[in-house]
Amino acid sequence: MNDMTVPNPSEATRVAPPAPLGMLAELTHRCPLSCPYCSNPVELDKRSGELDTETWKRVFSEAAAMGVLHLHLSGGEPTARKDIVELTAHAVKVGLYTNLITSGIGVQREKLEELANAGLDHVQLSIQDAESDNADKIAGLKGAHEKKRIFAGWVLELGMPLTINAVIHRGNVDNIEALVNMALNFGARRVEIAHSQYYGWALENRKTLMPTREQVMKAAETVERLREELQGKLVIDAVVPDYYARRPKPCVGGWGRQSLNVTPQGKVLPCHAAETITHLEFDYVTEKSLSEIWTNGSAFEAYRGTSWMKEPCTSCPRKEIDFGGCRCQALAITGDPRNADPACSLSPFHAKITALAIKDARPTDEGYVYRRFGAKPGQARVEITRSNAPA
Repeated sequence: MNDMTVPNPSEATRVAPPAPLGMLAELTHRCPLSCPYCSNPVELDKRSGELDTETWKRVFSEAAAMGVLHLHLSGGEPTARKDIVELTAHAVKVGLYTNLITSGIGVQREKLEELANAGLDHVQLSIQDAESDNADKIAGLKGAHEKKRIFAGWVLELGMPLTINAVIHRGNVDNIEALVNMALNFGARRVEIAHSQYYGWALENRKTLMPTREQVMKAAETVERLREELQGKLVIDAVVPDYYARRPKPCVGGWGRQSLNVTPQGKVLPCHAAETITHLEFDYVTEKSLSEIWTNGSAFEAYRGTSWMKEPCTSCPRKEIDFGGCRCQALAITGDPRNADPACSLSPFHAKITALAIKDARPTDEGYVYRRFGAKPGQARVEITRSNAPA
């Protein structure tokens, strides 16, 4: 088999996959923020190409019929859609647990109240830092942090549970304790301390975002201490940076096993960054049913299960625990998505990812490349102040 050939399991050996548990609905790529770690693709879907209201409602109905439990309404900024309340109400009607993933920017209290009345189950709010000036700098929008604080208050007033999500990188890694305390003060029930994953736009900013190993280890210790101190008050989830790992994470619970993404134009992906594997062919909900795509789509079958694996994954006792790790990361660093994720210490490419982390964590005066519609890699760069540079 050629290294870049997509595996094609025979019908005789193929087992139908279990129903996905969750679906990420990327309603739009429009966003008021310009975060340098944005995980959306480099080429953003334009508003003119977004799925219409009735198509999204059909997709939600199909998802519920398949057995999907959790629907994550995302973007970009999902509330940029004028039909966000109608879409949410329909999702609730068909029995989906709805989670709004939002920047909190540009959302009026009246709109949030309409969403609450429509049955929205949960709100996940992104925060860039606990310190407002630095938070605004990372977001690329002055005054953003204060608007988020006000928005969080509205969520609590309306009786909805709140999760705070903080993407961690060199610019805020030393402020994790302050971020957790801020989430607690906001009234959040959960906080996600998620180190930046270097795909999409974040890959362009890797040299500016990469923390040192010492910072990562200190951050992990801080999280564990805070978990003990805040047990029963706040749930703290943590996502470690793959570049300093010894074992890979199963890609979204395993490629094509637990979740799927639908882009603003209706392209269905096994994971958020799957489009970086350019030889895969993706299906659209405008052409096929969600169930058919999930069950038979060639992109989902490509790395589902273990038959596609190469050594050392083939003989690894963990192959049905981490499923080889991340295919997109394997491609980005090794050139072949079938290789073992270089985050794994058993991968022949592990030394390469370690070397990249050490190299990119060095002090630099380079600034962020902001994520903006029409911006190309290398454009829209601003300086980072010395106070935000690593020691």
